Parts: sequence; C-alpha cells; structure tokens
Amino acid sequence: MPRPLPPERIAMPRPPSRPTAPKPAAAKGQLHPRNRHQGRYDFPALIKASPELAAFVIINPYGKESIDFANPAAVKVFNRALLKQHYGISHWDIPADYLCPPIPGRADYLHYLADLLASSNAGKVPSGAQVRVLDIGVGANCIYPLLGHREYAWQFLGSDIAASAIASAKAILRANPGLSEAIELRQQMDSTQIFQGLLRSDERFDLTLCNPPFHASAEEASSGSKRKWRNLGKLDPKRKLPVLNFGGQAAELWCQGGEAAFVSRLIKESAQHAQQVLWFSSLISKAGNLPGVYSALKKVGALHVHTVEMTQGQKQSRFVAWTFLTPEQQQNWRKERWT
Repeated sequence: MPRPLPPERIAMPRPPSRPTAPKPAAAKGQLHPRNRHQGRYDFPALIKASPELAAFVIINPYGKESIDFANPAAVKVFNRALLKQHYGISHWDIPADYLCPPIPGRADYLHYLADLLASSNAGKVPSGAQVRVLDIGVGANCIYPLLGHREYAWQFLGSDIAASAIASAKAILRANPGLSEAIELRQQMDSTQIFQGLLRSDERFDLTLCNPPFHASAEEASSGSKRKWRNLGKLDPKRKLPVLNFGGQAAELWCQGGEAAFVSRLIKESAQHAQQVLWFSSLISKAGNLPGVYSALKKVGALHVHTVEMTQGQKQSRFVAWTFLTPEQQQNWRKERWT
C-alpha cells in the first residue's frame, strides 16, 4: 500500500471564473473570487426581486441598509431574496426553527471545492452532469445542492437522518422546475452510520461535502449563542433568544462529542468507501480540532490531505479534503468521468 503523505496546509490554485478565463486570488478577508456576494448587498435589487424583504430592512449604526441578523424571520426572508436574485431559485422555504444558513459562506465552500477538482484538471473546473457530489446532512434548506447545481450544473445526492428535513428539501425541489432531475434526496435510516446503508456499491462521487454538527450538547449551543449576543450588544433579558440566529434543529447543531467526534467517524467510514469517492471533505469550524483530524486521516491511510482556509470578513473557517486514490488512479478517474 502506498505510504500516506503528510497533511498539507495549502492555498489552492485559483481556476478560471468560467472554465476558460483566469481569475485573481481572493484578497485577505474577502470571499472567493467567483463568489457572487462580493461587497455590500444591493438592497434595492433584492427588494425588487423579493418585495417581502422591504419590511425587514433597517438602517445600521453606520447609516447603511441592512437587516437585523438577530431576527430568524428576517434572515430567512433575506436568504430567499438572495437565492431568487442570484441563483434563480424562485421558491424557497424551511420549517420554523430549522437551520437558515449564511449563503455567502456556503458558496465559498463550493467554489473552493471546485478549485480542488480544477487543480488536477489543467485548471479547468469540471462541470455538468458528469460531476456528482454527495452532501452529508443536506438539511431542510438543501442549500449546497441548490448553489452547486446553479453554479456548476453538478448533480447531487443529499442525505439526512431527519425525515422532516428530507421532506422540506423535497418540497423546495418540487417548487422549482428542473431541480428534482439534478438533485436526489435520501434519508439515512441508521443515525449511527454515514455511508453504510445509504450508498449503493456501484455509485461513484467526485466530491463529498459536510457541515458537521458544531457543538457537543444543546447546552453548549445555547451558551455559544448567548455569548455571541453579548458580544454584539444584543442580549436583551426580555427577549426569548433563539438557539442561534440562523435557527437549527438538534441534529444540525450538536451531537455527542461535537464536531471532533463526528468528523472522526466520517473519516473512519470514508476508508470503507475509499474507491467510491475521488475527494472526501468536511468543514472544520474549530482550528483546535485539526490535529485530531490529521491523526485520524493518517491512521486510515489517506494518501493526500489538503486543508483550505477560507475567510468571510472577520470569520475564519476551513475545510479538510482527503483522498485514498493514487495519482494514477486519480488520472484514470478523470479520464473515465470528465472526458
């Protein structure tokens, strides 16, 4: 068996904004160059696309138009407007108290994953139905498949352990013509498994992505939210705080052992499906979890490991990607699937 390579902390090469035109690297603190959400939000354009947003627009302390990001209803309507204006998603909704994700950050993850594929494909992002992606924990919002299909026309399989999340995601697909043909949804019936019982033996995926539960308990999630409000100066004792301003059900926000335990299980199971996936990946919210991630990847024999840093304003995040395929196997994979 080839000797595993040590983890690499790399800045991924920037592929073309479209498969043929080069794009400059992201400046420090900025979104990926292909991310549609650069600069300030154009509220007049967003309101024109989604008039309901007008009721939630406020003037912030700097005299600029914004919304109250502490208001889950405002965040949901804002997301709906972004999806409609930038991605042509005309109908999007989620049940109350489900995770309402920040779209620019989710888009960044997808763009950097596209860079990962392009870095070994002569700088060209493979697009279209020939690329298939697995979203582990698709959630009620179905956000990664929606963005990934609109940006690159990739095909998606979204999995989730919650029947209610799958039902909500299916409703979004049905409400938008053409999406059901590109995005498949499956419920993982065994909450102790990630891949086993979900994937068929003949299925192949060019990428897997995952936004793992961040916290180790409901109490930790609530404590983190209160600390965030206090830092923002928005902690009002008369106001009932949501678990997070983006909402979220238990399985979306926390699991036993938190992010470290979930990603460790993900890595262990990935080795059992090593030949079915070109690149596995997962967001790692806590930088302190990286040493454990690298140790787990070494233990299972991952051959190549990349850590990609991302920045959205003051927020730092990253994802780790790994593969069990040798360079020759990767080359054969590309020839068979992308050409």
